[in-house]
Amino acid sequence: MFSNKENINILSALLIAHGVRHAVVCPGSRNSAIVHNLNECKEIDCYGVTDERSAGFYALGMAQALQQPVVVCVTSGTALLNLAPAVAEAYYQHVPIMVVSADRPAQWIDQLDGQTLPQPDALGRFVKKAVSLPEPRDDEERWYCNRLINEALLETRHHGKGPVHINVPISEPLFEYTVKKLPEERSICLLNPRSSKSLISVECAGQFFRSKKPMVIIGQMSRDDILPEDLYSISQCAVVLNESLSVGKGGEHFDEVLQTVGDNPDYQPDFVLYLGDTMVSKRIKKWMRDLKKANIWAVAEDGVIRDTSMNLYGVIEGHPADVLEDLVEAAGIKTVKSPQTFKALWEKALEKIDNHIESYEPEYSQMAAVKYLEGSLMYAEDSYIHYGNSTAVRLANIYAKHYVYCNRGVNGIEGSLSTAAGFSCVVDENVYCVIGDLSFFYDQNALWNQNLRGNLRILLLNNGKGGIFNMLKGLEKSPARDRFVAAKHKTTAEGICRQNNVVYLRAGNTEEMQEGIDRLINTDSDRPVLLEVFTNAETDEQVLKRYSMSIS
Repeated sequence: MFSNKENINILSALLIAHGVRHAVVCPGSRNSAIVHNLNECKEIDCYGVTDERSAGFYALGMAQALQQPVVVCVTSGTALLNLAPAVAEAYYQHVPIMVVSADRPAQWIDQLDGQTLPQPDALGRFVKKAVSLPEPRDDEERWYCNRLINEALLETRHHGKGPVHINVPISEPLFEYTVKKLPEERSICLLNPRSSKSLISVECAGQFFRSKKPMVIIGQMSRDDILPEDLYSISQCAVVLNESLSVGKGGEHFDEVLQTVGDNPDYQPDFVLYLGDTMVSKRIKKWMRDLKKANIWAVAEDGVIRDTSMNLYGVIEGHPADVLEDLVEAAGIKTVKSPQTFKALWEKALEKIDNHIESYEPEYSQMAAVKYLEGSLMYAEDSYIHYGNSTAVRLANIYAKHYVYCNRGVNGIEGSLSTAAGFSCVVDENVYCVIGDLSFFYDQNALWNQNLRGNLRILLLNNGKGGIFNMLKGLEKSPARDRFVAAKHKTTAEGICRQNNVVYLRAGNTEEMQEGIDRLINTDSDRPVLLEVFTNAETDEQVLKRYSMSIS
């Protein structure tokens, strides 16, 4: 029988899954449940050592001999600090020992309770990674606990071997052993295809080759990160979904497709390769979290686990272009034809949405302004397009047929205008910045710069507030929404433009907006040009809702 502490059971199962077979255990009450579990695991041999300082060096010696990770488990308080000399030695010798420390619950640290001190970072820079586990109460916390343990265990052998620290807070009662078997836990694997192509052939490429519904999802990345020929090759037998912030051809309208198909299993892949960073679409993130039966791989240059889907099978360390090239080669994509039913299903759905968007005519609004701009720029072959966050970039994903620059690393509203302005200083082509009012006024000092030239063109979408807050269901119940959350205002950019010698244009209806965008694109100027399009926030909200309803 095992402990009834879920974080300990998840840890025990993952130690076994990652191949840990030896543990040095020290006496104590707070860590007794961990020691009990390690002793119950028939796959793990336990060695008792009373002195924690000596125990750390015991684990070091075992790991040296075995060339495998070895656990050293201690109770709470100063017991952990006694491991510091051995851990420091392991760090500089690159020996993979795993410190597992029991801890008091966080709320009792520094509250004059026995054997308590801040443990999560107690070993400082002498461990490659330190994690402190939650005591799970729901599925999301179980996933978090699983992910943290996977991250720590993988780090013992990632970019060189070395020690890690797993801190385990444990609430009382401590001595209940009522669980009959350990849970089946997801063990995340890490591949480096450049050091061992056979691994990608056996693991990732093998799954891709056997899959009947393969999919590639591409998040934000540099427009040149993927070679067009490799992307074309893989698109011949897999569904490729991307936003306009990834590859250079604009985005696929998968968000609208997912809105219509919901959880229809016919559209769900059995294999996913995720390239790049963040996605704008919340819908696809939620959808991926329901793909319980798919093998989901993520590509990361640094090999770090970023489990957006909460269902990650493995991480491939490498540059996206290199990994894609290896996958194409390993899976024999150029000579193998994958079943086309899944691909055809998605292509038909995407084409239907594309046709609808092309014919759909929104009334005067921010949406109409972005549609007209993008229709005028088309593929923007001789210019660069930056979008601000919130509503602006979501409109870009509907209409852009080219690569879009956007500060999606953290998704903040500050700095979008400054980024576009800085970009314009070092290129000769026109740089367009489509930006909302709060983001613009927050960053207005971007225009207070003597380096700016006439190649910076700004489309300012001003509806007098943070309009995206109108779309958040439930927020309308708060009397603080408009004034404090959405920062309702009556500010215009005219004075800002005048003081910074920026050409100012304004529009308040469809005719003025279209004429203004034409001038924004075609005006010859040695100074930046700004078009401020005034719309009504409530109308903008209704237009987007009607668009969404038209898709459904």
